[in-house]
Amino acid sequence: MNFTSLLDHVTHRHESMLCVGLDPEPAKFPVGMKGDERRIFEFCARIVDATKDLVCAFKPQIAYFAAHRAEDQLEQLMAYIRRVAPDVPIILDAKRGDIGATAEQYAREAFVRYQSDAVTLSPYMGFDSIEPYLKYDGKGLILLCRTSNPGGSDLQFQTLASGEKLYEEVARLAAGPWNASGRLGLVVGATFPEELKRVRELAPTLPLLIPGVGAQGGDAAATVAAAWRPDAPIIVNSSRAVLYASQGEDYALAARQVAQATREQLARARFAPAT
Repeated sequence: MNFTSLLDHVTHRHESMLCVGLDPEPAKFPVGMKGDERRIFEFCARIVDATKDLVCAFKPQIAYFAAHRAEDQLEQLMAYIRRVAPDVPIILDAKRGDIGATAEQYAREAFVRYQSDAVTLSPYMGFDSIEPYLKYDGKGLILLCRTSNPGGSDLQFQTLASGEKLYEEVARLAAGPWNASGRLGLVVGATFPEELKRVRELAPTLPLLIPGVGAQGGDAAATVAAAWRPDAPIIVNSSRAVLYASQGEDYALAARQVAQATREQLARARFAPAT
């Protein structure tokens, strides 16, 4: 299946909008593993085993592996997820943004080396910065639009000559002329529910990857109310709240409990009355 079909399938099968972000920090690992960079794969694999029936996607963040010279462990993890959870799409969180031959190499990295189903990209160098990724049939391209960090407003909230904000123009392009392949999605932070609602208006059917629920303080109910539609999938990411739910040997069980609670909270929000 292509990324969109895979996402639709698992969202309904698992009745889930939850994505677990795999951002391993050895300094935060539980007792017995703490500080050991050699055990990144082991830590992440146990999180995958504990949550694979609760999620609509996994999202490994490449920097957390590369910083520890653990790219080989990331390759191992990607292959492991494909083996134990073949119906769960993997989004490589790389936020690449370059042009020409360099973009072609980044695309090869994401889709050939790591075998991801989708990748996050920065669109701010224009369409030719994402075009090389479109050569890989079926793969998803998720573009930064309105990010969850406070500094995102420095550029994304700037007003253009048209009167629209920059993030609105990105949403329009992604939903329109850039999306001839039908494989684009957008990153929009849960910490800005009004902007999230606006992006959904401009891009009514695109998948939205929504970070910021959990440790960053985004509200799950407000997120679902703003973005969820029956024909428009949302991928609500939680990383630290799940990964580091416990510092003990029960960390995988604790991660499952937090993931299950978050999944259920998101599901309830679909039926909450509008405020």
